[in-house]
Amino acid sequence: MKTSLKDEFLSTLDGKKAEEILRRCVHCGFCNATCPTYQELSDERDGPRGRIYLIKQMLENGEATEKTRTHLDRCLTCRSCETTCPSGVEYSQLLDIGKQHIEKLVPRSFSDRTLRYGVTRILPNASWNKVMFRLARQFTFLMPDTFREQIPTEQPLKSYPSATKTNRTMIAFRGCVQQTATPNTVKAAKAVLSHLGIELIEVAQEGCCGAVNLHLSEHERAVQQAKRNIDVWWRYLEHGAEAIVMSASGCGVTIKDYPQLLVESPYYRERALVIAEKAKDLSEILLAEDLTQLPLKTSNERVAVHCPCTLQHGMKNKETYYEVLRRLGVEQTRKSEDHLCCGSAGTYSLFQPELSQQLLKRKMKALSEGDPEGIVTANIGCQLHLGSKAQVPVKHWIELIAERLEN
Repeated sequence: MKTSLKDEFLSTLDGKKAEEILRRCVHCGFCNATCPTYQELSDERDGPRGRIYLIKQMLENGEATEKTRTHLDRCLTCRSCETTCPSGVEYSQLLDIGKQHIEKLVPRSFSDRTLRYGVTRILPNASWNKVMFRLARQFTFLMPDTFREQIPTEQPLKSYPSATKTNRTMIAFRGCVQQTATPNTVKAAKAVLSHLGIELIEVAQEGCCGAVNLHLSEHERAVQQAKRNIDVWWRYLEHGAEAIVMSASGCGVTIKDYPQLLVESPYYRERALVIAEKAKDLSEILLAEDLTQLPLKTSNERVAVHCPCTLQHGMKNKETYYEVLRRLGVEQTRKSEDHLCCGSAGTYSLFQPELSQQLLKRKMKALSEGDPEGIVTANIGCQLHLGSKAQVPVKHWIELIAERLEN
């Protein structure tokens, strides 16, 4: 794709990156075939190719409208298009650049800015979102249906059989929403890995991975969160921690992208490259171990396995995920449209509720094809979103495995 970006923008790191990405695009449109929003809306501007043209036009002319922002806001950043693209277009990076740019060109309304400000200050803070969830449960009758359904029910803490002898250490990344909404996920991971000789340690000083702020174009806040986490984790890695274990793929893909996020900070970017290598999805950790060591009870429970976009398109770990579940004896039901997003997409379900619900309805239909007794997933956002409509229990897959551990 030919470009003529403005010289002052082209001289920046974002400008150089945008031009590099734009020049890779060959207009083929394969991306639209796997784009959830294009499938739902059939509007060229709501597919990756159309959004690329909108961003290109904005970066070349220095102008944009609210309509442009609407089409960019509708993108889930599921990255299904990146999996499909034969030219290796890094669409999600271009979208981030475009969204940062349009925030300066087309100011949002006061109400929109206020809501986004509240979300970026409350959700990434585990203490605050815990209070928010408790209050929200008391006043659900005041909320619109789509918001009410997003409030997670309070989970009773469970106890899982654990081994006492471990000889290896890894860091358990707890996340911000996951540790308050589904606290049993990390507990289950700790129990399962203990039987493999691995101690998962929780690091109190770590914070949000930065995903919430990145979703809402709060780039600088995300940068500060990334730097803080790197400083905290680095000390543990120096003292022998082997990996940073991700039980939420939405966090995992964000941390994997730290080198790009910190490209303007050479000191932190160098460390971010190490962090990105050390950050592993939980399924990666288990696949590298001898799973016959796990004292698992047999089970005939049939489950539909949901593979989050962040895991299959972002972290490229789809096959690892399914292989681990197969080796662990999980009986999986049939389903279709595995590549399409469920509509959660971080904060998307809050800011694009109508489209999010359309995608959720479509995903639930696909997951229900094999009449499962439960649904498992690998990301907190997807878990809560699917759970808001599912007629069967929805849980993180590691909880399913931990429940099968013998005492």
